[in-house]
Amino acid sequence: MPGFYDFEAKLTNGELMPMSLYKGRVVLVVNVATKCKLAPQLSALASLHNQFADKGLCILGFPCNQFAEQEPLANSQIQLHCSEHYGVRFPMFEKVLVNGPDAHPLYQFLKKERRGFLFSESIKWNFTKFLVNQQGEVVARYAPTTKPEKIASHIKSLF
Repeated sequence: MPGFYDFEAKLTNGELMPMSLYKGRVVLVVNVATKCKLAPQLSALASLHNQFADKGLCILGFPCNQFAEQEPLANSQIQLHCSEHYGVRFPMFEKVLVNGPDAHPLYQFLKKERRGFLFSESIKWNFTKFLVNQQGEVVARYAPTTKPEKIASHIKSLF
């Protein structure tokens, strides 16, 4: 069975990024949407990134238009928008599907590793967060409404 480091995804600029580049680092994977009412979490995620990047935290943003079409921006616009409006300096990937038969393979893996509410594999909404330790194990899944600052202590405990 493949592990976290066996997957790859394209950045918003089209560059293919293997997850193996994150070996030995703590990774927080988040499906994002710039027009979602939870989009202000992008600022909090940027703060987490700034707080822990030097210790080895990588936050990976995966835009998704699957929930009420709340990510209308083109892939080429997403990174700049998130940087200008929310101070995001972590990588944004091309838009992906997170649910259904065409869900990105990385998300199929994450959902199998850490099921959600009532053991459901599906993603409920934008800003579901998956925490991956330095060994590539998915150690936690957080609901969309869980604020990034609430998981800072869990992240810190992994260093």
